[in-house]
Amino acid sequence: MFFLADANPYIPAPTWLNSGDTAWQLTAGTFVGLQSIPGLAILYAGLVKKKWALNSAVMCFYAFSSVLLAWVVLGYNMSFGNPWLSIAGQTFLGLPQFALSPDALIGQANIPAAAAGFPPLRMPGAAMIFFQFVFAAITPILIAGSVLGRMNFKAWMIFVPVWSVFVYSVGAFSIWGGGFLAQMGALDYSGGYVIHLAAGVSGFVAAAVVGARSMQDRKDFEPNNLIMAFAGAGILWLGWNGFNGGDPYMANADAGAAVLNTNVCTATSLLVWLILDMFVTKKPNAESMINGMIVGLVAITPGAGYVNGFGAIAVGLIVGCVAWFSLNKINELPLLKRVDDTFGVLHTHGVAGLFGGLMVGVFSDPAMLEYLSSDKKTPPVSAAGLLYGNPKQLWLQFVAAAFIIIYDAIATFVVLKLISFIVPLRSSESDMEGGDLAIHGVDPIPFVLPATNGSRVTAETRS
Repeated sequence: MFFLADANPYIPAPTWLNSGDTAWQLTAGTFVGLQSIPGLAILYAGLVKKKWALNSAVMCFYAFSSVLLAWVVLGYNMSFGNPWLSIAGQTFLGLPQFALSPDALIGQANIPAAAAGFPPLRMPGAAMIFFQFVFAAITPILIAGSVLGRMNFKAWMIFVPVWSVFVYSVGAFSIWGGGFLAQMGALDYSGGYVIHLAAGVSGFVAAAVVGARSMQDRKDFEPNNLIMAFAGAGILWLGWNGFNGGDPYMANADAGAAVLNTNVCTATSLLVWLILDMFVTKKPNAESMINGMIVGLVAITPGAGYVNGFGAIAVGLIVGCVAWFSLNKINELPLLKRVDDTFGVLHTHGVAGLFGGLMVGVFSDPAMLEYLSSDKKTPPVSAAGLLYGNPKQLWLQFVAAAFIIIYDAIATFVVLKLISFIVPLRSSESDMEGGDLAIHGVDPIPFVLPATNGSRVTAETRS
């Protein structure tokens, strides 16, 4: 609050700013940030073998920090700025610029490169920059799920900001920033393609290039703390309310519908995985329930505000079954089995994001309107899928998915190969054997042995 010497001691908010929308955007962004830290950090630390718990969490916190700096220096405007890189008349990238000036932070948020008709937002630029940053940050953290247990931390330090700038930004601009896919009419409400399909494909490529975990870890990689993993999963689930609820950029009916659809689809997919596991193995599988939850969250993300409640249930049923079959059956094929994708990110995020995006082309209900402005001059945006008389939308969704798959696979491979000339991509054998103790010099969860004299004896003191 600013105080002046004249009769009016307060500077009023500009007329374009809506306090409710701004407050919701900052809150939604914080929810999404919590998905990464501590959500995924806790989830990964609980699901990995004990000796990798700290390294997994540290990779998450590093990625969150490094992407933030890359984002405000280059990434934001490459994703949402003025058109810059065009090939054959198609625009793929925004102009690299800082997003740090007073005008960028407190001026009215805008997406100048977006499709015609998208109005300036009713929030300051800083709220938009922060909200989109947490989306950019979670994507390489998801990729980490494919390479945990063997990627050299120094290589990870280079990979994350480079990948974020040169791979993530292309997909974000092409679909969200007014690039060629947006102009074609492809839809991705909150990141099924830009985030999850990208993470699944890039994670699989990274797992193949970096190589497999040690033979011992591949044989024995039991979760060290499933209760902790469930805590992280719960943060991930509820944080997703900001993920999808924040993308109308307004605290309006669209946000409420997106939040409810997100939870309905997620619950459906979780139950699908639980029932399928019980049918096959006769027992409920705790790890698989977490995967089912993640698949539901991912599957509804590209269409959270475009489908109605019945569509949300249908997406959870269909994509839940497809992803379960993909992880448990297709993943056993020799070609896929040769690639050590630690947490099956290709299936839980890549396959789920792909089919979730395709379902937008089937179940999008034109009655689910997305209001982009409060003024009556700006018409609402709606989408119709195959079931509502628009089969073309399904084709557009397929084209967008194909672009993300092809570009991200090639670009990720190139980035990793270039990094390999600087530092080894793979941890040394001694580091893979020692895990946290060898890499970070500390065992975060020391093994406690009973002592006859009543004192605590850890693995370190015993050795």
